[in-house]
Amino acid sequence: MVDVIPKPLHLTAHGAGSFELGPRTRLAAHDGAEWTERWLRATLGAATGLPLPPAEGHGDDVIRLSLDPAVTKDLGAEGYRLAVMPTGVHLVGGGPAGLFWGAQTLRQLLGPDAFRRAPLPGRTWRLPLTHVEDSPRFRWRGLMLDVARHFMPKDGVLRYLDLMAAHKLNVFHFHLTDDQGWRLEIRRYPRLTEVGSWRARTKFGHRASPLWEEKPHGGHYTHDDIREIVAYAAERHITVVPEIDVPGHSQAAIAAYPELGNSDVIDTNSLSVWDNWGISANVLAPTDNTLRFYEGVFEEVLDLFPSEFIHVGGDECPKDQWRQSATAQARIRELGLADEDALQSWFIGHFDEWLSARGRRLIGWDEILEGGLAAGATVSSWRGYAGGIAAAQAGHDVVMCPEQQVYLDHRQADGADEPVPIGYVRTLEDVYRFEPVPPRLTEAQAGHVLGTQANVWTEVMEDQARVDYQAFPRLAAFAEVAWSALPAPAERDFTGFERRMTAHYRRLDALGVAYRPPTGPRPWQQRPGVLGRPIEGPPPNR
Repeated sequence: MVDVIPKPLHLTAHGAGSFELGPRTRLAAHDGAEWTERWLRATLGAATGLPLPPAEGHGDDVIRLSLDPAVTKDLGAEGYRLAVMPTGVHLVGGGPAGLFWGAQTLRQLLGPDAFRRAPLPGRTWRLPLTHVEDSPRFRWRGLMLDVARHFMPKDGVLRYLDLMAAHKLNVFHFHLTDDQGWRLEIRRYPRLTEVGSWRARTKFGHRASPLWEEKPHGGHYTHDDIREIVAYAAERHITVVPEIDVPGHSQAAIAAYPELGNSDVIDTNSLSVWDNWGISANVLAPTDNTLRFYEGVFEEVLDLFPSEFIHVGGDECPKDQWRQSATAQARIRELGLADEDALQSWFIGHFDEWLSARGRRLIGWDEILEGGLAAGATVSSWRGYAGGIAAAQAGHDVVMCPEQQVYLDHRQADGADEPVPIGYVRTLEDVYRFEPVPPRLTEAQAGHVLGTQANVWTEVMEDQARVDYQAFPRLAAFAEVAWSALPAPAERDFTGFERRMTAHYRRLDALGVAYRPPTGPRPWQQRPGVLGRPIEGPPPNR
C-alpha cells in the first residue's frame, strides 16, 4: 500500500514489484539538483547505512535527480514527477523546491524506518513501482510557533523545520516577541534580551489556574542562531517570517526600555516581563521615539531575515492607556485622526510604508483592519474568516488561519484526561475538513488567499513534548489541506486519510514525535488538576 501524506495529485502503483536499494545504488544529480542530492545522501544514508555514491555515466541501480522546464510549465516550480521502475528511480522537479518535495515523497515510500537516524539490522529497502505527479494547492503552507510564551531552544526549532519539511510545509512564522518574553537579540538595544527575555516565574495552566512554576524562565536567539535557523530552513525550501509585535503585546519591551510605554499614565519603570497569560494593558506609546526605536529593531530584523513578509502583530492592543494619555490624545489631534483605532492604523501604516520602501511587505493579524487597512498590508485572518474575507474583497492578500479551525493549542477531545484543555474541540477530522477559501469569495477575490497556516500558541505548553502533543497528528491533516487538491469538506475521504495515518504514525514514532495517540493521551501526557479554558459546543464558522 502506498500511503503518502499529504496526498499527491496523481499516484499510480504498478503491481507488486519494487526497486531495491543496496550497496551499489547510486545518486545522479543534474544541474540544480545538488542540494537535494546532499540531503538524500545524508538522510537516507543515515537511516539505511547505504553509501549512495555519485553516479558516473548511465546504467541501472541509480536514483536520478533533475529539473525540467516542462514540469514547471505543467505543475509549477514546487511540482515534481517521480517514477520508480525496476531498474531505478527518476525524480524530476519543476524547480529546486519541487525536487525536494519529491524527495520527501520518496522517503515516505521507503517505509517508516527511513525516518530513523541509524540503520536497524536486517532491513531491506524497497520502493514500490510507482508513478507520482504532484504539486501544491497553495503557495503559503504555514506553521506559526510561539516561542515568546515558552522559549524553545534552537535545536528544537531546527527539529520543527525538519518536521515541517517532512509534511511539505514551507512557511515558518516565528513569533519572537510578546508580553512574556523577547526572544531576538537586537544589538542596538541589548536590554531587550538582558531584561526582556526573562520572567521571574510562570503561570502553570490557564491564567485562572492557581499554580505557578516558581523559577525564572527565558532565553533568546543570537544573530548567529537566527542565521543558522534561516539557512537551515532555506535548505529545506522553508521561508522564515519573523513576528515582532507592535503596538500591543509589548510589555517585555517596555520592561526593558520604559520610555517605550505610556509613562504619562503609569509608572513604566515599575514594569517587569509579564508572568501571566492574557492581554496586557501595557502597550507602546505612539511617539516619534517609539517609531525610531522600532525602526532600529526592524533594521536588524531585515538584515537577519530575507523573507518577503515581515509580521508586525497588530492584534489585541487595548486602547485604555491611549485614551488616558495626553501624549496619545495630542497625537490623535495632530494627525487629524478619528479615534484610537485610527491611531493604531496610523502606527501600522507607518511600518507598512517603512517596510515597502525597503522592498519588504507587512503582514499583521486581522485587527490591522480596524481604523483602516494600510495600503500594502497582508492580513493573517485569525478571528474567523471575516477579516480575511473583508481584506480579500478590498484587494489585499490574505493568509487564512482562523482560531476556531486551525489553532492547534485548542483541545483535541472533550475527555477529562485531555491536558490543560483550551478552546473548542478540534479533532483530527475537524482539521482535515477545514477549508481555507470561503465560498463567499469570487474567483478573483479567492486569488488573494495566499494560503493557510496552523498556529501553535504555547502559553500552556511548557516543553517540546507538549508542543508535539498539540501539533500532532493534526499538523499532518492540516498539511494535506494546504497541499492537496481535496474535494469540498463534507466530501473528503477521512476514512482513507485515517488509513494512511496508520503508516504515518510509525513515521512519527521513528522521528520521536510525542503525538496524541488516536485512543487518547498517554498517562505521562496528561496534566491532572491543571486548569484550562474549554469552550463547549461547535465553533462558529464565520
